[in-house]
Amino acid sequence: MTDSLISRRRWWGCLLAAAGLALALLSVPAHAAWDVDRLMQALAQNKSGRATFVEKKYIAMLDKPVESSGELLYTAPDRLEKRTVKPKPESMVLEGNTLTLERGRRQYVLALQDYPELGAFTESIRGTLAGDQKALARIYNITLEGSEERWTLTLRPIESKMAAAVQRVVIHGSHADLRSIEIEQADKDRSVMTITSTAPP
Repeated sequence: MTDSLISRRRWWGCLLAAAGLALALLSVPAHAAWDVDRLMQALAQNKSGRATFVEKKYIAMLDKPVESSGELLYTAPDRLEKRTVKPKPESMVLEGNTLTLERGRRQYVLALQDYPELGAFTESIRGTLAGDQKALARIYNITLEGSEERWTLTLRPIESKMAAAVQRVVIHGSHADLRSIEIEQADKDRSVMTITSTAPP
């Protein structure tokens, strides 16, 4: 891939990272009855968040995973930021309908309305942040398994265009903590992000 061209696969990677960012920054309060409704109510209360991350990307053409680490930030209603520190500094900011990538001295700006499938994916992120179960259900099939002590939320795309890129997003958590987010792509590549919450920004 040249500096002058970002492939469609790179765009999806950025949006998947944004999904991981969105979900990584949500603290889920404890409730007596643990179900999707309760989870969505908890998500709707979040206005901002900060976390550190370690992400491993498993790519079919590589012998071992690519590891990166850094910081994640979210500010309501629609700003998501991923600051990668290692192995190389990189910034990704999703705000409104614009995705901005910065790597070294290069900057790339994408207008999401020009890419309907990416826009749909972004709206699914915002639906999650807002705790809007109805909006989320228009894009994903949602399942919540396990107990409050050890639960798993799985999102599977409904639309064929999105399903052609993303197979599912799986979030693992316990009580009020999100422990990991796994994104499985249709091409069998996947990423696993381990999250540690920090003080609010």
